[in-house]
Amino acid sequence: MGFRSRLGRSARAAGTGARRAGGAVRRVTHANGAGRSGLGGLIETAGVNGAGDALVAVALAGTLFFGLDVNEARGQVALYLLVTMAPFALVAPLIGPALDRMRHARRYAIAGTMLARGLLCWGMAGAVTHGDQVTLLPAAFGVLVLSKAFGVLRSAVTPRLLPDQITLVTANARASFAGLIAASTAAVAGAGLAVAAGPDWVLRIATVVFVLGAVLAMRLPAHVDVPEPAPATATGPGAPPAGRRWRTLPRVGPVVAEAMQANAALRAFSGFLILYLAFLLRERRFEPVSHTVALGLLAACAGAGGLAGTGLGAWTKARAPHLMVFATLTVAAASAAAAAVFFGLWAALAVAFVGGFGQSLGKLAMDAVVQREIGEEVRSSTFAVSETLHQLVWVLGGLAGLGLSIVADGRVALAGVAAVLGLALAALLAGRARRSARRRTSLRKNPPEPRREPV
Repeated sequence: MGFRSRLGRSARAAGTGARRAGGAVRRVTHANGAGRSGLGGLIETAGVNGAGDALVAVALAGTLFFGLDVNEARGQVALYLLVTMAPFALVAPLIGPALDRMRHARRYAIAGTMLARGLLCWGMAGAVTHGDQVTLLPAAFGVLVLSKAFGVLRSAVTPRLLPDQITLVTANARASFAGLIAASTAAVAGAGLAVAAGPDWVLRIATVVFVLGAVLAMRLPAHVDVPEPAPATATGPGAPPAGRRWRTLPRVGPVVAEAMQANAALRAFSGFLILYLAFLLRERRFEPVSHTVALGLLAACAGAGGLAGTGLGAWTKARAPHLMVFATLTVAAASAAAAAVFFGLWAALAVAFVGGFGQSLGKLAMDAVVQREIGEEVRSSTFAVSETLHQLVWVLGGLAGLGLSIVADGRVALAGVAAVLGLALAALLAGRARRSARRRTSLRKNPPEPRREPV
């Protein structure tokens, strides 16, 4: 009886701790009116999504990097980068317009991305057990496509759930922060479960997580869904041309295009740093730490930078997100130049931190620009184009990092990156100045009529 009573007390204590932790999380996600508007529910759904994606990533992680010779690993990583581009061939031209047409049923669409991933994870668990690559790879592809579709939907519905006390940047940051924390926790738990029970059980747990996410999605408030519009041709700067249902970069307007281009530079910078520094630290020893410790520090600094960028986005009250994107790009260029001058292990770790910080904060600010400038009727398509562009430049940056890790040392590579980022920033600022000059000239030639007060 003594053992049973102690076990019962332990279980009750664990349950009490879990309830208290859940209450604390709910208070954070529902703060500043987010609970009343429904944003808190969306943030919790984003957290569950991040946990599920992390479990899938842990289950599918194999010998891509550490289990191969350095040269073999480069080839495998390059192939992986190219494969990750495949889902985006569907996201921009197909998924985005489909989600725009489903904006009257967005809760069902979000829940559908969760349920479908749950079913695919269950199928992948069986494929892993039996070594069935024919089933595993298409299912993994489907999970990646649906994960991107969820990201597009989350970004598209956030403005409809925004309370008055919170800016778009802060709302985006809260959702991203919830996803990062949940993913980090789930990745640690999943890694332990993979060692103890095997990756197939990790995928089965992911199925349960995604089903929970579908339940949370269906509990979002009804105003997430946009009423079915009357069949009329949309007009105005946010509307697509007749016959077009998805956006291209020149059609989103100059403010959104600038934010996308600046964020693309930050994403390319992040992709370059992750792979260049990973292979550099694997081949070159920085005393007094080993290769493994250096790589662990690199991953920790990049992750900490992402958390810091998300945390700053959640804390800031800035209402000029386009200026935040430019400021982040300026910091990234300056840090790359400084790391090139003072290159060493600590400089590499510092610039990895800035790379994670810039990618995270720049993405939050750019999403806020799109949410503010683009109308409901094409917002999902715009986010789909944005995701495709940024994944493309991340892959290109990563491939450049792989190539330069063979031929260039840290000082040369980072100096080149700093120069490219500086040129990108200068080009964007010059374009902005030209647009302002044209606007001033237009106002001088066609001054607005003075307002006449009623008599």
